[in-house]
Amino acid sequence: MAQELAITNQNIQKKTNEEEIVMKMNRKIQNAISIGLVVIIVIAALVGISTYTQKTTEINELQVQNAGINQELQERDSMVNELVGAFDEIEQNLKFIKEKRQVLSVESQKEGNYDRKQAIVEDIALMNDMLEKSSEHIAELERKLKKSGIEISSFKKKIAALNQSIEEQNTQIVALQQQIEERDVMLADMSQTIDTMQVVLQAKQDTLIQQQQLIDEKIYQLNKGFVAYGTYKELEEHNVLTKGGGFLGLGKQVKLKRNLDEDYFTELNIQETKSIPLFSNEATIISEHPDSSYSFVEQDGVIAYLNIDNPDEFWKISKYAVIEIK
Repeated sequence: MAQELAITNQNIQKKTNEEEIVMKMNRKIQNAISIGLVVIIVIAALVGISTYTQKTTEINELQVQNAGINQELQERDSMVNELVGAFDEIEQNLKFIKEKRQVLSVESQKEGNYDRKQAIVEDIALMNDMLEKSSEHIAELERKLKKSGIEISSFKKKIAALNQSIEEQNTQIVALQQQIEERDVMLADMSQTIDTMQVVLQAKQDTLIQQQQLIDEKIYQLNKGFVAYGTYKELEEHNVLTKGGGFLGLGKQVKLKRNLDEDYFTELNIQETKSIPLFSNEATIISEHPDSSYSFVEQDGVIAYLNIDNPDEFWKISKYAVIEIK
């Protein structure tokens, strides 16, 4: 009995030891599991932190990229607005230049004074200045567009078209300037020709004037006549008349002196003078004139005047008419 009890106690003790061993093993397993869980949790936490950090970095990078894109879009919009405004301004300038050039093409064909020519020169200078500024503006826009990296084919085509239009306007303005210069040369040549012609005409006119003066002088000399009338005594005293011929003082005739005193004579135009006033009782023409070329006209019982009936005949023999009155 005691042996069985001892065996039983041994068995109980053995069982108890086994249970303790099992419990220890369970505790170890639990501890191991706990440690594993902790490790897993720690690893998971570390992985989560790493993932969060990575996501945060990615978000920041995306935000930076988004800001860059927004800035690029703003710069693009600003560049587009600037280009559109510049294109409109340049096109307005080119339109103005074209209209102005057409007006100048017409104006340059007209005769004008210095003020009109100066206005045309100033207008051409203005157009050249506008074209130069437009070219500089386009070149600046091209540099900005190239620097921005923005590729807009329609704008490039527009810039090319504007450059071509400016070049055409430049060519036409140069042609207009050349046309005006050629016209100025032609006008200068014409002016020189006119000046030369004026000199020639003036010389001819001077010659004609001189010739006319000579003709007038000749006509004047041809038409110049002289008349003297008075009593014999008056005419003798002034060395116009004298008596000669006869015999022993008898039968002397009144005649003209050889050297007449012309200062006593009155000058007249033989073509214009139709009569010579006398107002005397008697009158005798001492100088030689055809009888048929003149006549004495009486009024109120006196000889009023000598009428020259035929001037050409009257003055043909002598241009000096001497009339003795009593």
